[in-house]
Amino acid sequence: MVKILNTKQFDFQLKFDNLLKKREKDDKKIDKIVSKIIYDVRKNSDNALLRLTNKLDKSNFKKIKDLIVKDSEFEKCFQDLSSSTKFSLNKAISRIKAYHKKQMPKNIMYKDKEGVVLGGIWNPMESVGLYVPGGKAAYPSSLIMNAVPAIVAGVERIVVTVPTVNGETNSLVLACCKLLGIKEVYKIGGAQAISALALGTKTIKKVDKIFGPGNAYVASAKKQFFGTVGIDMIAGPSEVLVVADSKNNPDHIAIDLLAQAEHDELAQSILITDDKNFSEKVIKSINNFLENLNRRKIARSSWNNFGAVIICDDLNKSVELINKIAPEHLEIAVEKPKKFLKKIRNAGAIFLGRFTPEAVGDYVAGPNHVLPTDRTARFSSGLNLLDYLKRSSVVECNKRNLSRIGKDAINLAYEEGLQAHALSIECRIIK
Repeated sequence: MVKILNTKQFDFQLKFDNLLKKREKDDKKIDKIVSKIIYDVRKNSDNALLRLTNKLDKSNFKKIKDLIVKDSEFEKCFQDLSSSTKFSLNKAISRIKAYHKKQMPKNIMYKDKEGVVLGGIWNPMESVGLYVPGGKAAYPSSLIMNAVPAIVAGVERIVVTVPTVNGETNSLVLACCKLLGIKEVYKIGGAQAISALALGTKTIKKVDKIFGPGNAYVASAKKQFFGTVGIDMIAGPSEVLVVADSKNNPDHIAIDLLAQAEHDELAQSILITDDKNFSEKVIKSINNFLENLNRRKIARSSWNNFGAVIICDDLNKSVELINKIAPEHLEIAVEKPKKFLKKIRNAGAIFLGRFTPEAVGDYVAGPNHVLPTDRTARFSSGLNLLDYLKRSSVVECNKRNLSRIGKDAINLAYEEGLQAHALSIECRIIK
């Protein structure tokens, strides 16, 4: 049953703390299995990749070349799309691209008062790997969110891996690759795909950074390769926090909560409201919707095991709870939502007002939907253009201004016992 908490209850803090506990455990057995897969790919390259793909994805590929998506496959999948789907995908890509262009940083270059030239320049990564899930559901929207900022940043090589379960690749994902102009796509998934991207094989060149969500095996592989390549984040189960007053339509709030619950049995949906009667209407509406949802089994499990309703007598006091929960998605469905905005410090994405459901952010709003989960919004941000760029600092001295600032550097170098550091400056400025 869904948990119902009230801030006035004597045991509220204990129940609230339990609500915030991690919903999935680190599995050492999975880490061991993934370590063996990594070793296999490192040692046996393409042979391991082909064997693991056939075994784990229940496929029957004969040659490593069969794992490479051909131009004809892209074209067929694209042609099979309805005109309305093509239009919607193009609209999503256009809006997301426009938003991410606004994030492009500027190079800086200036002279300080000593005449030293200082600056910083931005460059895109040379290559990135994008993992697109293909298990319980395949998400073209996830591909768009990971690929568009790479394209806007100017990444030269964008590689996509997508599992081909039972020999079938998601046609919508391949059609989306065609729309995005991505030509290097491989029919592999799981830890073996991450291994190929991180290590490289005879067929697949390694990349500089890996992006995209996946199951526990993918997450473990990304963690084990951190430092060998860059990774975006370790994504946990999805979550939403909805702050709503009684003036909302309870059906609207109910379906917003279920929109997260249908993702995964471990997803979490939380409602904070100041009206007990309204919360009961929302719960009743949720139970009604659950009778007809296609993914009702998943949504019901999520809602019953991890869903929660928090009754707070004053929604202005809910900000403290919001910052402690640090939700991936936050909906503020109240009369004047912007008054909350200045006080919220921890949230992946914030949706203001009664007519801004989180679901619009998953597809066409513009900001990235790849967001920090499991309370990591306390210290991290959603995916953005900067994740695909690197910044290099720039320094230029001449003999005169090196003499002005170099003496202090020499003193500090000797204090640290680094004589060669000191001498490399001294030899240039002392006659």
